[in-house]
Amino acid sequence: MRLPAYLINLDGSDERLRSAAQQLDEAGMAFERVPAFDGRALRIGEFPDYDPAGAMAYMGRPLRGGEIGCYLSHLDCARRFLNSGAEYGVVFEDDMQLKPGFAEGMRILMDWLDRHDRDWDLINLGASQHKIYTPIMDFEVAGQHYELTRAHYFPMTAHALIWSRQGAETFVRTHRRITAGVDNHFRHWLTRSDRGLAVWPALVTTTGAESDIEDGKGKRSASGRHPLYGLIKQRRQIVNKLIAWRHKRRLARR
Repeated sequence: MRLPAYLINLDGSDERLRSAAQQLDEAGMAFERVPAFDGRALRIGEFPDYDPAGAMAYMGRPLRGGEIGCYLSHLDCARRFLNSGAEYGVVFEDDMQLKPGFAEGMRILMDWLDRHDRDWDLINLGASQHKIYTPIMDFEVAGQHYELTRAHYFPMTAHALIWSRQGAETFVRTHRRITAGVDNHFRHWLTRSDRGLAVWPALVTTTGAESDIEDGKGKRSASGRHPLYGLIKQRRQIVNKLIAWRHKRRLARR
């Protein structure tokens, strides 16, 4: 495929690299390996650009090292894509699992995108759940029906993404401080801009393996949470959903 592709892989995670490389090779997609940011030897306060107060205000808890490292790795990929000069770029995390028919699905998808307005910033290929969306087009590969949707409530997970050039430029240009994991950041941004798309069901799933970046440490727990963590989380979700529904209704009236 002519798309530049970037695979986030932690140094030493050789089995993940072999698995991902084999899948991408079978799909005919060349890729550049991007070493994942490895913060396992750092204390949380030592991570570049991390804003602990901002994270507590938005997420209601401190971020884990793996979340910050994942954000920085995706930022690195976006910068590499912009330096490539290409119009689109694909980013994978190394626990990705391509669905049957992935290559054909990508050809159909990219052909459609080339023929339509680029009124989008980011496409999620790996949504595990999808809520509050508007179908745009549909296609079928390997006996499975898929839809490309306007993802008003942008899906979580970031293991398989397609960037537009404008989207990557916005991500890089507006980056200041890290106050959320990258998937929460994308949901916050793209739910408000309504410039996120998603393929549903997922064209790329995951192997289900635990994060190598976290190395078994920093798992989610109640430690360090804001006393009002539950309310902060609920407020974040409600606000995002209200914004998403507003965009969906507005689009339906056109």
